[in-house]
Formats: sequence, C-alpha cells, structure tokens
Amino acid sequence: MQRDVMEYDVVIVGAGPAGLSAAIRLKQLAAETGHTVSVCLLEKGAQVGAHLLSGAVLDPIALNELIPDWRERGAPLNTPVTHDRFMVLDEDLAWSIPDVLIPAVMRNDGNYIVSLGELGQWLAAQAEEAGVEIYPGFAVADIVYGENGEVKGVVCGDMGVDKNGQPKADFTPGIEIHAKYTLVAEGARGSLTRLLEAKFDLRRDAQPQKFGLGIKELWQVPAAQHRAGQVLHTLGWPLGGNAGGGAFIYHMAPNLVSIGLVTHLDYSNPTLSPFDEFQRLKQHPAIAPMLRNAKRISYGARAISEGGWQSLPRLVFPGGALIGCAAGLVNVPRIKGNHNAMKSGMLSAQSVFAALVAGRSGDELLDYPVALENSWVGQELKQVRNIKPALSRFGSLLGTLYAGAELWLDQLGLRTPWTLRHGPADHLTLRSAAQVNKLVYARPDGVLTFDKASSLQLSNTWHEADQPSHLHLKAPDVAISLNLNTYSSPEAHYCPAGVYEIVMRGGNPALQINAQNCLHCKSCDIKDPSQNIVWQVPEGGGGPGYVGM
Repeated sequence: MQRDVMEYDVVIVGAGPAGLSAAIRLKQLAAETGHTVSVCLLEKGAQVGAHLLSGAVLDPIALNELIPDWRERGAPLNTPVTHDRFMVLDEDLAWSIPDVLIPAVMRNDGNYIVSLGELGQWLAAQAEEAGVEIYPGFAVADIVYGENGEVKGVVCGDMGVDKNGQPKADFTPGIEIHAKYTLVAEGARGSLTRLLEAKFDLRRDAQPQKFGLGIKELWQVPAAQHRAGQVLHTLGWPLGGNAGGGAFIYHMAPNLVSIGLVTHLDYSNPTLSPFDEFQRLKQHPAIAPMLRNAKRISYGARAISEGGWQSLPRLVFPGGALIGCAAGLVNVPRIKGNHNAMKSGMLSAQSVFAALVAGRSGDELLDYPVALENSWVGQELKQVRNIKPALSRFGSLLGTLYAGAELWLDQLGLRTPWTLRHGPADHLTLRSAAQVNKLVYARPDGVLTFDKASSLQLSNTWHEADQPSHLHLKAPDVAISLNLNTYSSPEAHYCPAGVYEIVMRGGNPALQINAQNCLHCKSCDIKDPSQNIVWQVPEGGGGPGYVGM
C-alpha cells in the first residue's frame, strides 16, 4: 500500500509522562545549544490525557529537574500530601500501622495528589510551546525497519476499515513517520514493545515481567468527609489469601476522593474478579463512611508493570529505546512510577540529542541505560528489587513483614546482598477450575457497589462500531477447549469492562468479544493462560476518555 511519509529527527509513541518529558527535554537541549531538532509525538487517545490513569501521588523530583518553575507555570499540583495512613484490613476490622514503623521510602512528605490526565495535558502544553508537534488520535500499529534491520520509524493504523477488513468510503491509509530515532513510551504491555522485544530479543537476560491490574473510581464527597491531602493505603482484605495487592484512597481538592484496588496478576484462582473484589472493598466498615452520600463520577482500569529492576528488558535497540512504563519502572512499595517514567524520558532525550549532534542515526543509544542505572531511578529500583518477589513468594502478610525489614535495614545502611527471583510469568500461575473453590460475588447495590456496564459508562469509552476487532485470538477454538473447559473462562472474570463473555450459539458455548467495551488495560494480553489473546491498537481516538483521572 502506498503511504504518505513524514520525516522527523525523533518520533515518540505515547503522550504520557515519559514521552512528554522526552519531547520537552529534547527541545530544551536544542534551545540551549542553538540546534534544531524536529520532534513528533503520537498519541492514540482522542486527546492527550484521555488514556492516562494513575492513583496518583506524584513525587515531583523529576518535574523539579525538567521544569523548575512549574509552580509559576501553573502545573496542576494543587494538593500536597498532608498525612499518610497505612491500615491492615480483615473483613470487619482495620488496624492502623503506627507512623514510626513506616520506612522513609514509603512516606509521602513533599509529594502531591494529582490527576495524571490533567498533568499530561499541562505537560503537552509545555511541549507544544517549545515546538513539539503532538498528534492525538493517531494509533501506531507497526514498526518500520531500515535496510540493515534498524528501526527507522512507525506506521499509524489505517482509518475507515470495516469489521470485515474492507475499506469504507472514508478510508484513509495510515501514514509512515520516519525518524532518526524512535522512543517508545506506550505504557505497560504495549503492542509495539511486544514486537520489539521479540524482534531484538530484548528480554533475553531479564526475568519475567510481573503485572498488577489497577482499578480506580473517582468520587465527589461531602465536605465534612473530605480530608484534603490524606493518603491511605491498605493491605489484607478483600484479596486476603486469594491474591496479592492492596488499596489506595487519596483525598484531593476539591472534595474529590480517588479510591482503587491493585490486584497482582499472579493469582491462581481463575474465577477471581479484580473488579468485584474492588466493589467489596468499598463496603468495609473503615471505608464505607468515607463514601457516604457521595457521588461516583469516573471509573477506569489499567495494567501496571511491577517486576522492577530484575525484570527490565534491554532498553535500547537499533534506532531507538524503551522509556517509562514500556520499560517497567514502577516502584512497587511506593506505588509510584510517574517520576521514574519522566526521568527515563529525560535521560533518553539527552542520549538522543548527543547522537543527533554527532551526526548519528539508527544505532543503539548505549549511554541511555547506563545513565538510567546511575541515576536516582536505578538507585531507587535496586533498593526495592526484592519487595515484589517477596510478596509473591511469601504471601501478603509475611511478604510485607519481609519488605518492611529489608527497607528498614536499607535505611540503616545495611542493604541485603541478594536479589530474589520472580516466579513464573503471570499467565502461567492459574490453576484449573476443578482445583479451586469458585468465587461467587454479591449483586451490586447501586450505592457503593456497581456492575461493569454502569461503571464503563463513567469511563467515556468509545470505539467506532464498524471496525475490525483489536482483540485477536490466535486459535479461536482454544477459548472453549482450554479456557472454558479447564479454567472456567478466566477472561470473563478478570476483564474489568465486560469485554469477554460466554454465550450459547446453536446449542454450543462460544466466546463473544465485545471489543467496543475495551478500556485498553491489557489484562487479557497478560493473563490469558496460553497467550492466545493478543491486544492490538484499534483506530486512533478510540478507547476511554478519562476525565480527572
């Protein structure tokens, strides 16, 4: 197919914290040295911020370095953290962990409760002011390779294709964006990252990447119940022994509460539903009063890369690099990754800029991973490298005790010399339905607890109805012969948007894929037991339209 081609010095895929920080830093370096660098940033969401979702408590360390005058520029960091609380829950009771027992690395002094979407929109404005060309609604579907196998750009997905793959009247072929370097900042479990890891064997020396599924709601609460700046994290119930993970509750101005549950995706019971576990959380006696007479105004979900230092792939390939959550830079005990993502973008920009000034293109940016390891990002991830494998190996209670002990030892200057290994990849941890007790969840009450359909409406999710499904089955029969017959269709349980359901057709069970519901969380691509489900980008502009998340 003949495609239009646009050429830039640098193309960045994904307008999240990493991609935007890389773009801004490139333009800063160019302005400081009198060079000209053309930068194109592609975002699959209908607008910047539409697909950004995080807790989020932001450590401003990277923002301080990138834009020191962010306060004067009106950055949306309006709610400083005033108090941390940690609680352990069982079904009826809650125990607060004394502040003196919390390691310093897990405290939030000097941090801010933010909407990541609003922060992304503000960063985009700074980038455009600096001369970055940002194109929302452009989903990148594939990689362009040069004569020597190097990455020389990307291909945007075609627009106006019907569900049968045929061009419609408004068909527009996707353009090719060629660049001297390509930075991939598409977030956790990205489709391009998967292609690049396979093409260049980037995971050869890495342990399996581990993931969590974060589900979040935004509530507007009465002023009397609001505690601006309060950060609350919980462990234990409702997940208990069924899965690792924990809850977060952040009070942000004005009278808004972000509440969510992160479920580690290495659980074993195929009937576990992270969505329904989250609904149960809100009924706990220590949490329900926070939401009394409140209004739920937004909902969303996304995967989180949790493997940490030992799960990082090789970060560079000929012609580009992985940055942000595409690399996997989340600090699990801090429940933070945005500051690390931003710093990775800044460091990759410095590496790219040096290469451009030297007249290079299409080679490996070998100084980028070295700079990342030597930065505070590398120090931070090495410090907490044993926490996630400890939680998976020892369970939530013993794992938390181990984590606390190791973090306190580190705080005293006694870093442990060993590095724990992760267990198997998340898709290999399910047991058969015959080996477990089926989990049954209560019907929602419509006050504190809700169903997936009504929740989905609050995510503003939209896809063009007459387009090919972006959720592919490598072998359609496996959905029944393995997933249903052996595992009781785990995709129908873990998907937080009701994309997958078993229906009867001609007297036989069949898997129905409601791709129009997809929140782009990528859980199916991660957790499917035979890796039969492959997530690819839909038409640009499709997916959630998060507001305030």
